Amino acid sequence: MDNTTLIAIASIVTAGITTGFGCLGPALGEGRAVSSALTSLAQQPDAATTITRTLFVGLAMIESTAIYCFVVSMILIFANPFWNHVIAHTAGK
Repeated sequence: MDNTTLIAIASIVTAGITTGFGCLGPALGEGRAVSSALTSLAQQPDAATTITRTLFVGLAMIESTAIYCFVVSMILIFANPFWNHVIAHTAGK
């Protein structure tokens, strides 16, 4: 295998792992946040607006982690910075 193939394999595997963990962690976090919010709403229905507002802000922050992991995996697949380096060294030979 040449260097280009190794970089392609490493990029695809790393993108897959990044997407896998990047979806799993926020999904578990969002589920736990919603569960806690529903428990709080059941105990204190008068504070529904405050709990709901805080829940949505927290969910947006949790979801941003998944979006960042998705962006990193797309960079690894489509705009890999190592490709230019390998192509420049291969073209120079």
